[in-house]
Amino acid sequence: MRSFAVVCLAILTFIGSLAPVRSQTLMVPLTGKRERPIEAETLFHTLFHDFFPEDDDTTYVQTGDIPAMWLRDAAAQTIPYVRFQAEFPILRSRFAGVIERSARAIGTDQYANAFQDTYHVWERKWEIDSLAWPVLLEEVYWRQTADRTFFTPAVHNALRLTVATYACEEHHRRCNHYQYPYHVYTDDRYNDNTGLIWSAFRPSDDPVQYRFNIPQNMIAAIALDGIRTLAVDGYGDKALADQALALEQRVVTAILQYGRFYNEQRRVWMYAYETDGFGRYNLMDDANIPNLTTVPYLDWCSAYDPIYLNTRAFTLSKDNPWYFSGRYASGLGSPHTPYGNVWPLGIIGRALTATSRSEVAESITILAETDSEAGMIHESFYADGYWRFTRQEFGWANALYAELIFRSLAGYASTPFVEGGGTMLGLEPRSQTPQLVPTLVQIENAANLTAALGRLLVGGRAAAINYQPNT
Repeated sequence: MRSFAVVCLAILTFIGSLAPVRSQTLMVPLTGKRERPIEAETLFHTLFHDFFPEDDDTTYVQTGDIPAMWLRDAAAQTIPYVRFQAEFPILRSRFAGVIERSARAIGTDQYANAFQDTYHVWERKWEIDSLAWPVLLEEVYWRQTADRTFFTPAVHNALRLTVATYACEEHHRRCNHYQYPYHVYTDDRYNDNTGLIWSAFRPSDDPVQYRFNIPQNMIAAIALDGIRTLAVDGYGDKALADQALALEQRVVTAILQYGRFYNEQRRVWMYAYETDGFGRYNLMDDANIPNLTTVPYLDWCSAYDPIYLNTRAFTLSKDNPWYFSGRYASGLGSPHTPYGNVWPLGIIGRALTATSRSEVAESITILAETDSEAGMIHESFYADGYWRFTRQEFGWANALYAELIFRSLAGYASTPFVEGGGTMLGLEPRSQTPQLVPTLVQIENAANLTAALGRLLVGGRAAAINYQPNT
């Protein structure tokens, strides 16, 4: 069956390559026995409009319609497309350039979360995941390409800085290397001896309520697991690998001890979004990733893990103060945007961690009915009026939407973030996104995607960058 599928894919790719890019169409199944056509090239929009080769042989990644590069967004915008380097090796230099630029930015200031194209700091909000996402990209790139050229001194330095910064912020009061220049409210009573990593801001760029954000600590542990491999494979640096392992073990142990609690109201064990380490918990979830809803996507645990399922039942309910339901959509929102706004990023994250076809189809239907006329994904929109939205184009959401389509309609496997193909919790199997179409349709869709990307690369299509803020 596998060999037959490969032959079909090759034939369909060749046939698809003979047609204009605009004819590379995928039929997306929606709820209610409906379908919607989407042009395959729109799924590569961020790759051709937000990635810019620079004179220093790096790649600057703009986060959609904001003229800055977030370390988190840049990695997350890249990861869905690494799988295509096997057919198109020319993409490797573009991806390696993202890795190098991120490493140089971290070397400039490891506490900053966003940078200008000149490497000047755009925003200096300490978010644990800003250092983790580049490592996830490096691990994915290394496993899929075996390309050693990205193991540069800048990347080595960034890996060391990541471990050192995480170790420092385990004991922020004693280390205290970070202070945000503006006053923001955060409850600053916390246990400095938990083994958890201290944070100032969430992945949404909003201040934390309690200093220990559990999803960010989860992604830090996953990144530290990756650093163990990268340090040895790339640099023979066993000392760094040992430091990363010891820190990873402390963080994982601390998450299981302080990040889980018994919810008396629901009578279940679940994860908290934030804690102070003294028994106070912030019970919520935010659409920005890492969050509690999407930890199986990041390979912290399986989508069938009992404590995760208990947590998911909470995060995707009205008990979560940032879950909204309206006439046009239901999903995770964020304090970062107007109250009542749903984030497509949250809808996509729910679909990527779903275990049923119906949940995936429902999520894709909401996305298909609320995107822009050009097929672009917004940052957020009002659940009772999708024409009221924030940000015309959100690069991260567009890339993650492409990931969802690649998996559910074209048969691509999910990208593993933990070495060995498992999860951070050990024996649990990794989760796969349910397929919405038959195998032959998946093959045809994969061929259309490959043909569309090939035409875009041959045509060299990429918009000129605009560094001026949008008004």
